[in-house]
Amino acid sequence: MKKKLRWKVILVLAVLGVSVYLAIPPKEKIHLGLDLRGGMHLVLQVMTDESVRTETDQQISRLKQLLEEEDVTYGSIVKAENMVGEFTVQEIAPEKQGKVREILDDEFKEWSYRIIGNNINVTMNPNTAAYLRDQAVRQSLDTIGNRVDELGLTEPTIQRQGLSGDRIIVELPGVEDPERVKEILKTTARLEFRLVKGGPAPDRETLLQEYGGEVPAGMEVLRGDPKRTEGDYYLVSDIAEIVGKDLRNAYPSTDEWNNPAVSFTLNTEASKRFAKLTEENIGKPLSIVLDNKIQQVATIETRIAGSGIIHGRYTREEAEDIALVLKAGALPASIKFLEDRTIGPSLGADSIRKGLRSFVLALILIMIFMLLYYRMSGLNAVIALAFNIIIIGGVLAYLKANLTLPGMAGIILTVGMAVDANVLVFERIREELSQGKSVISSIASGFSRAFRTILDANITTIIAAIFLFQFGTGPIKGFAVTLIIGITASMFTAVFVSRLIFDLTTTRKKNKKDLSI
Repeated sequence: MKKKLRWKVILVLAVLGVSVYLAIPPKEKIHLGLDLRGGMHLVLQVMTDESVRTETDQQISRLKQLLEEEDVTYGSIVKAENMVGEFTVQEIAPEKQGKVREILDDEFKEWSYRIIGNNINVTMNPNTAAYLRDQAVRQSLDTIGNRVDELGLTEPTIQRQGLSGDRIIVELPGVEDPERVKEILKTTARLEFRLVKGGPAPDRETLLQEYGGEVPAGMEVLRGDPKRTEGDYYLVSDIAEIVGKDLRNAYPSTDEWNNPAVSFTLNTEASKRFAKLTEENIGKPLSIVLDNKIQQVATIETRIAGSGIIHGRYTREEAEDIALVLKAGALPASIKFLEDRTIGPSLGADSIRKGLRSFVLALILIMIFMLLYYRMSGLNAVIALAFNIIIIGGVLAYLKANLTLPGMAGIILTVGMAVDANVLVFERIREELSQGKSVISSIASGFSRAFRTILDANITTIIAAIFLFQFGTGPIKGFAVTLIIGITASMFTAVFVSRLIFDLTTTRKKNKKDLSI
């Protein structure tokens, strides 16, 4: 064997050996996608306006503190009803307007303002609002990922739809309880501790009767969670002294009556604030609020520092789920389900059977055609095709890519394209032989002339597949991945391996004019 052929043989055997090693056993190494294994496919929309509202509330709270420190008198601070990221400081004393402008210039650089009489209208800059919306989606991706990890689900797909926007694609293979997963994912888990100013009352009208039917400034009406409390209405502070991000840890536990509950610990800074809050409000009621629903109202009997417990009419599973979402972190904004598809395992198994059947049938028909039409050279194509399939399996296993039903279609399409490359080469070789050229010259010329056509066809297909991968969702991505891998492998097998087989055959044959093609 020539030295040049020897290193080619070693290279092909090395690639084949590594691919086999990576792909075996296929049931363990090649992961099945959602449509083959069964599971959930969700399209979620992040309500990004809420993140802008939350930032606005925090800045209003900060401004109130700064105005109090500077002894600035004003009537009230009112948020715009139809515009997020906008509020008005009303009835500012004329002699204090300069001080307010100074505070806004120094402390609120990402906000613009305009003076209208004794009022100052403050608006969030568009770039800041756009940044907050983008961060809300990014944080939601991380939080949802953390919650899925806590659930112990394997091989989930969680990604943003497109390069920007407010939608998230979630694919969870092997989900056994879809409703529980949906409840965990959609829970905002915004935990707040708020002082109670009034209530309980059976309805909103009764609660606000002594206030003339209007909600007083600095307060908000919240209802008790009907599952945990009597569902009464309360008047609470509109500023949360302690929020979910102040938690250090949360875990399921039991209360003094041995009922399921959720225990929590606070970080150092929050512990100091909570201790100060409870010390200054002994004898007053404090509400624990989760996602704008009051879970519990208790009278502060003593100073509380770094830990506490949330109890209500929880089941063990509900306590575990609440602890899970609190520990994984609160969503920066609520989410809306735009699409919800659940695929059962039986449907996935049926898809596997049909997909394998079509794949095997296509493979057998292609092999029979190549052997009948091109005879011994057809065997060359069949060997190269087998190499191609093994390489695809090895690369899929190495990348830990999920094999989907469209992915199987991509492999079948790749098989056809791989054979198509062989057909181009064989027909070129036939043309050269018909002109009376030698076998070796015909083979060299056939591969050389067909290479440009093969390369052009494969590159254009790869470019299309890259766009499918970039902008498609799960199943489409599966098709694109297998198509890219398959086309790359077919370039190697149809051009390199097939040529090597011809070279080895012609080297061993004594009569080099004989070529069965």
